[in-house]
Amino acid sequence: MSGVPAGPFGLTTAAALLIMQAVTFAVARAVGKHSVADVAWGVGIALTALVSLLASAGHGQPVRRYLLLAVSVAWGLRLAAHVAWRNHGRGEDPRYRDLLSRARGNRNLYALRVIYLLQAVILWLACLPVQAGMAERAPAGPVTVIGAALWLGGFVFESVGDWQLARFVADPENRGTIMDRGLWRYTRHPNYFGDFCMWWGLFLIALGSWAELPTVIGPLLMTYVLTCGTGQRMTDRRMAATRPQYADYAARTSAFFPRPPRSRRGGG
Repeated sequence: MSGVPAGPFGLTTAAALLIMQAVTFAVARAVGKHSVADVAWGVGIALTALVSLLASAGHGQPVRRYLLLAVSVAWGLRLAAHVAWRNHGRGEDPRYRDLLSRARGNRNLYALRVIYLLQAVILWLACLPVQAGMAERAPAGPVTVIGAALWLGGFVFESVGDWQLARFVADPENRGTIMDRGLWRYTRHPNYFGDFCMWWGLFLIALGSWAELPTVIGPLLMTYVLTCGTGQRMTDRRMAATRPQYADYAARTSAFFPRPPRSRRGGG
């Protein structure tokens, strides 16, 4: 059994994600902010891998299965912990406040549909490689190693970028300025680029045969989200609207893929 998760496999992970989102919605109502959904995103990555492993017991190749579990849990829990720490003591995220301002009728039903249900669907699709890879019988090989290396590079990139930004924000002298040091000198979004590498790394780890090729929808979907959806593009718009000096930073710094900054004398 291998390839795109079907039957009990897909239904089990979908049910787990829906239950997680229902709990997250209850927590959001209790604390009065929907930004807790950002914490649930990381938890959902780890949960999908764990549920997929249990649901596919007796199938698949052990090295690939436990590697997928390890990287998914490490990434998901680190991301969830970082977002929870970053959001602690803050009010509602402006993204969710703006989104819910468009609600017509019951705001809770609107939030359930456009935040929690949508996130569950995107998570399920994004994690298709993990779900399918758990059942792949082919031995781990060079593609698995390349995927693990790509995932590790992305994990380090995202973790270091988050740490550098946290230190920068914690220094009162940097208030109102733009972070353009460390990894942020080479890309405006080290965290999104790290995510990009990890999603594609998961796909390559899971890829043991032609049967997993349809699961490329996962990293393709997340590439779109990170570059054109709620990732780089939305963040750039928000920063440009609130920080006048961001335009200069954007003119000299790569939007996504890391590269040396442009010379100020070079114009655009």
